[in-house]
Amino acid sequence: MPDPEQAGTLRLLGADHLGPSLQRELRGWSALALGSLAVAGVFALLLALSRMPGIEGVFPWPVGFFHKGLVIHVVFSFVVWFLAVFAAISLIATHAAAGPTPRLAWLGQAGVVGMAIAMPLLFVPALLDRGEATLNNYVPTIIDPLYYTGLVVMAVAVTLPVIRLFANLPGVRPGALALKAAACGLSYLAALVGFAWAWALLAGETPSYAFNEHLFWGGGHILQFLNTQLLLIGWIVLASLVLGRSVGVRVGVAAVGFLAVVAVAAPALYLVFPAFSAAQTQAFTDLQFALGPAALAVALAVAAGWRARGRWRDPAFLYLTLSLPVFAVGGAFGLFVDGADTRTPAHYHGVIAAVTLVFMGLVTQVFLPALGRPVPRSRMLLWHIRLFAGGQLAACIGLFLAGTFGTPRKAAGADQQLEHVGAVIGMALNGGGGLIAVIGGILFVWIAGRALLSSPGALHPHLADVAPPRHRHQGSVALNPGTPHQS
Repeated sequence: MPDPEQAGTLRLLGADHLGPSLQRELRGWSALALGSLAVAGVFALLLALSRMPGIEGVFPWPVGFFHKGLVIHVVFSFVVWFLAVFAAISLIATHAAAGPTPRLAWLGQAGVVGMAIAMPLLFVPALLDRGEATLNNYVPTIIDPLYYTGLVVMAVAVTLPVIRLFANLPGVRPGALALKAAACGLSYLAALVGFAWAWALLAGETPSYAFNEHLFWGGGHILQFLNTQLLLIGWIVLASLVLGRSVGVRVGVAAVGFLAVVAVAAPALYLVFPAFSAAQTQAFTDLQFALGPAALAVALAVAAGWRARGRWRDPAFLYLTLSLPVFAVGGAFGLFVDGADTRTPAHYHGVIAAVTLVFMGLVTQVFLPALGRPVPRSRMLLWHIRLFAGGQLAACIGLFLAGTFGTPRKAAGADQQLEHVGAVIGMALNGGGGLIAVIGGILFVWIAGRALLSSPGALHPHLADVAPPRHRHQGSVALNPGTPHQS
């Protein structure tokens, strides 16, 4: 049963009284999100085993398994995980706008089923003796019809709750959460337009590394706007939970909306520049300069309202406070990338780790309490946060250090050319930090998975006094403040 503070959290977020249908759907998206991290972890373990000397004589590994397994690890820990959390946020935003019985409610459950179908379509090709893995940017790929089908099914599955959100906005005065989630939806649809446009331009070409690099370059850059928007929403959510009041409402809506405007305009780069030219490639890359100001604005807005020093045993405080330096370091490393050495993965590992840390906070502090399955505060929960944040920070610093000495990215073993002691120290730090982060990730999946599979408790009686959901936008705060209460 949620304690009074957690019950107040649900009221603040507009996530109380979801109703049986939306609760089942939220449980589905939460399970898929945790499942994606579990699959990523399993493939990380298999990757480590596949590199052990002599292991090929013990187990008949599929052809090219190392690179295929790396593709699955990246896609499930980055793309599937992020999109499942996005779908869950869209669900809560829909409820905040329209209550427990929204229009087209069935679209959300259909999305859950679609994602559940897409996941095996994505990872099964790694276990088959066919198809070639291409370690292209943003959405690494296995050239196999099953894999491409899985990507399409996943895209459609996540689109369904976004359509439902848009369908429930007319006729209501949406609060901040609904507005920000709708802006995220626009960015997501813009990314799909980018992928579809590139696909049309590539019609008739044989799939290859170059094909996949061109296919996912533009849309992949646009998708980073969605990821950044979700990070900003997460920061505001966690800050509001810690402080018990609205934080950065107007700034948050403006920042997330600004990113949506840039994202929606981005597919026009396919018209402005020759297809897949160096100029177009650089233009998509330069979009990243719009991300920093929005993130900085929200970070400053959160800091301006911060009155919660020293709450190191508060999980929401830890998730938020530790994600900020990880994101800052990862973002700063982005100023030095050249695409050839490990400074590039140092940049995106730091940024992705920060987003993942915030998403873990949303799962344990919002999604599970909304399902009546709150995660109790414990040493294990606190250590999971510390280990994951600290390990990821060490890992990305190690990658950056190795990259300054020319260590190439996407290489293993002797191909890493670790000829300088600085490169050796960097990769050792990366490996040690990565191991610590994996332990933190395993603890998260165990903690959240155990809570998700537990019997739901009754909502705290404090929630009985909450206004009916359809009118909550007139009186709630934090993520879904009514117009009179915006700050």
